[in-house]
Amino acid sequence: MDSVMAVKVGSNVRLPLPPSFNTGKNENRPIGFVQLPPKSTELRRLQMLGLNEVSIEALVAHKPVDFSCSYNRFPASGFSPSGFPATLDEALLLKNKAREIERYLNGCCIYLVGMMGAGKTTVGRILSDILGYSFFDSDVLVEQAVGGRSVAEIFTQHGEKFFRDQESEVLRKLSSMQQLVVSTGGGAVIRPINWKYMRSGVSVWLDVPLDALARRIAAVGTGSRPLLHQESGDAYSKAFRRLSCLLKERSGAYANANARVSLEYIATKLGYGNVDNLTPAVIAIEALEQIENFFKEDGIAV
Repeated sequence: MDSVMAVKVGSNVRLPLPPSFNTGKNENRPIGFVQLPPKSTELRRLQMLGLNEVSIEALVAHKPVDFSCSYNRFPASGFSPSGFPATLDEALLLKNKAREIERYLNGCCIYLVGMMGAGKTTVGRILSDILGYSFFDSDVLVEQAVGGRSVAEIFTQHGEKFFRDQESEVLRKLSSMQQLVVSTGGGAVIRPINWKYMRSGVSVWLDVPLDALARRIAAVGTGSRPLLHQESGDAYSKAFRRLSCLLKERSGAYANANARVSLEYIATKLGYGNVDNLTPAVIAIEALEQIENFFKEDGIAV
């Protein structure tokens, strides 16, 4: 009988166990628990890291989608991971590109970097599903490490340095694992030590125009973005001004990424007037292509 395990990293940082750790045999299991065979490879790796206890409260609630090429199993308009609509062409491109890149990745992790609002979590979930990887959001893991307080609350109560320390610890823990897609915080790139951890895998910069970032953030509000609280004015202007300053400070750091996904480039290539017309699936396809290009240009043998 499968044993129920909980995942905990060290004494502070708790890692929610993503759905891809599931064996697929327990579809009707109670919410809040994930059953794992005691001899599974992932479980052995987690145990080697000292992960003995399990907490699933912050489990990322998404179910991997089987991008089948069989027309009698895949409708003309399907759904990409995380519930975003995807055309059949997008689904097939994702599936084929994932197959092509697997021989290059060989299980190494993917770290997504970029400004707040760049879509790292959305694209990361798509990539994890199509590659059969597990997905982690570093901000969520930091929130769990400090008792479930939000990033904004952590900044207010403990300051940015405390948050960055916790963020670095999360990345250190994750760097010893494989087959993960990790969405990092927008400011993770400013610490050189974090790049050391991310070099254990391949890093991808989601480069989104400032005006698009500001529109996205203004649409959902700036309350959860502690680095935007100092600005005054309407939501869009406040976001645009602060994002401009942050990008000036971080653009050189983002450029350290192994691969760059430019939404402006994708929009131009597809003949779109602006990047708002790009679907998450299209951005994920470009990310896979740029990762593959990195491995090829780096001369990594397959």
